[in-house]
Amino acid sequence: MAAFREQLAAEPIEYDGLAADYDAAEDTYSIETPDHQTSLGAAELSTVAGEQAAYISNWYFYTQQVTTERKHAFCRWLELADDRSVPARYDDLESGIDREWGELTITTTLAADGDRRYEIRHVNDSDADGDALTMHTDPFDARDIGTRDADGRYRPLRTAPSLDSGWIFPKLTAAEVYEAVEAFYPATIVNWHREQRGDLDIDHWRDEQDRQSGIYNLITVLPDEAVEWAAAACCDDSQCLKRREWQLSEDEPLAAEGGDCVFPCREPCSMVVAAGREWAKLEREDTQTYEFELTPSEKEQIEAIIDAVADGTVDDIREADLSEGANRYRARYLREKRFDDDGNLSGTPTHPDGHDDDSK
Repeated sequence: MAAFREQLAAEPIEYDGLAADYDAAEDTYSIETPDHQTSLGAAELSTVAGEQAAYISNWYFYTQQVTTERKHAFCRWLELADDRSVPARYDDLESGIDREWGELTITTTLAADGDRRYEIRHVNDSDADGDALTMHTDPFDARDIGTRDADGRYRPLRTAPSLDSGWIFPKLTAAEVYEAVEAFYPATIVNWHREQRGDLDIDHWRDEQDRQSGIYNLITVLPDEAVEWAAAACCDDSQCLKRREWQLSEDEPLAAEGGDCVFPCREPCSMVVAAGREWAKLEREDTQTYEFELTPSEKEQIEAIIDAVADGTVDDIREADLSEGANRYRARYLREKRFDDDGNLSGTPTHPDGHDDDSK
């Protein structure tokens, strides 16, 4: 109320359904919300109706505590503030409003004074007992959590859908939830907010080509159709949680789907550029015709193996699932049957003329 009075002494308030002003001559405060209009003396402000108190505490939180535009927009998104009235949100905040950001579930609740508290956990732990999860209070712990996947492997792409689970940040402030999310997914809130404002600067593939020099200059010769394949291979939701907004150029869209995530991808990432360099080398090779002897089932098995590797489902195939083409024992059997001592499929050498390919 002290901040409320101080603000009204300087100028009227209009925010999120709340309109208030101060009449110095009468020493009265006029407070208007969608369902109530009151005029109170300074001594009566503490008796303001519950609904109007909610509007005042909402104003205080979003204008006096969340003071940066980016954090303001993100916190409002977390509680669906643009879609619900203050009373409706306050009712929902009692039990918590859940939003997903990548593989994070972020739950916003309401403190007694109108402040917000935020809980972050992995989406796979949404229904887990909080006491069964490892508790963290420092938002920058998210950096370490996001460094390795569940198998302890380094995660070079922070937005890959491979975030480990089993942890919880139970009571974060508005500033802390912002820091934690940015630590999990760097620059995602920044770019999301810029997109919301309509000023997201997008660097397309041709822009990336123009910037490259040295060993990465090789991506300049990657055929356009290969860029299409690269986008489909790397930028799918199963591989990266960003929503790809970059295209071949501003006037040359890619047909490959860009994903559905809430936060955008504004440029080809280092993983795509590095992959593009390797594929540019491979695309320089001339095609050759090979003849293999395979049964229909063996052909389908090779296709199943490629699919399983590409989709990352190899580890999901149990050793006893011998009907699965990518089953380890079945793949080993195919290798024993169809590979010669030099590792050639059906005994067919890669270069029948004996010429070594130096392009690799």
